[in-house]
Amino acid sequence: MAETDCSAPGGGEKLPVAPAPGKLLPVAAGLATALLVWLAAPGPLMAEAVAPDAPTEAVSRLAPDHSLRPQLRGSQVPVTRWRHRPEAALWTRAMLSALRGHARPLVEVVPRDVAEWCPAYADNPPEARAAFWAGLASALAKHESTYDPRAVGGGGKWYGLLQILPATARWRGCRAGSGPALTGGAANLSCALRIMAITVPRDRAIALRDTRWRGVAADWGPMRSPSKRRDMANWLKQQSYCQPIHVQRPRLRPAVWPPQG
Repeated sequence: MAETDCSAPGGGEKLPVAPAPGKLLPVAAGLATALLVWLAAPGPLMAEAVAPDAPTEAVSRLAPDHSLRPQLRGSQVPVTRWRHRPEAALWTRAMLSALRGHARPLVEVVPRDVAEWCPAYADNPPEARAAFWAGLASALAKHESTYDPRAVGGGGKWYGLLQILPATARWRGCRAGSGPALTGGAANLSCALRIMAITVPRDRAIALRDTRWRGVAADWGPMRSPSKRRDMANWLKQQSYCQPIHVQRPRLRPAVWPPQG
C-alpha cells in the first residue's frame, strides 16, 4: 500500500493512507477478468456432457436428454370420454393403477395398427401410453354401456361398463368373477385391462382381422364395427396424448398481426 506524509504538526509516525479512488480501477478490472476466466473454464459445474468413452465432439447443453412431451403429474388424470360422470376420476385412477401392475404389458407393446388410433403412441413415454389405454377404454364404454356401471346386457349375460361375461372374467383370473362384482366400475375396468393385456400383446393389434378378429376386437363387439371404430379413433386422435409434438407446438404469428387479406 502506498504511503503519504501525514505526520502530526509536532512530528510523529507516518500513517498509511488508502490510494485515491481512481487508482483502484485497474485492480478491480483485473479481478473481474480473472473471475470471468474461471467461470468459463470447464469444471464440475460447467463440464461438457460427454461420457468418458464417448467421442470428443462437444454436446450442446441445449439438447434435450428426454422426450419433450409434458409428462402427467401424479395428481393429474388424462382426459377420458366419461369425464362428465361423477365417478370419472375414480375410474381413471383405477385404470392407471392397473396399467402400472397386471396390465403393464399393454404399455410395453406397440400394436401394428396403433397409428390408426393414436399417431403419437409409438414415441410416447409410458405415462402417455397408459393415458391412451385409459382413453380407449372410456371410448369403448360409450358403445358398450353408455357409461352405466350397472348395465346388464344380453339377457343377463354381460355386466358393467365394458359388458364382461362373468365366465370370461373367471377364466382370465379377474378378482371380479360374478355379475354383481362386475357392476363395480373400478373392478370392471381392472378386469377389462387384464383381458386386453393378454390379447393385445399376443396379437400385437387393437382391432385387426385376418382369419379372425385380433386384439381388443377379439372380445368386444363395438371394435368390429367400422362406424364405432371410427368414432372412437377420431375422439382419441384429438387428445394431447395422441398428438405428435409438432401438432401441439404453438405456431408463430405472421409478421403483420392481425393478418392482412
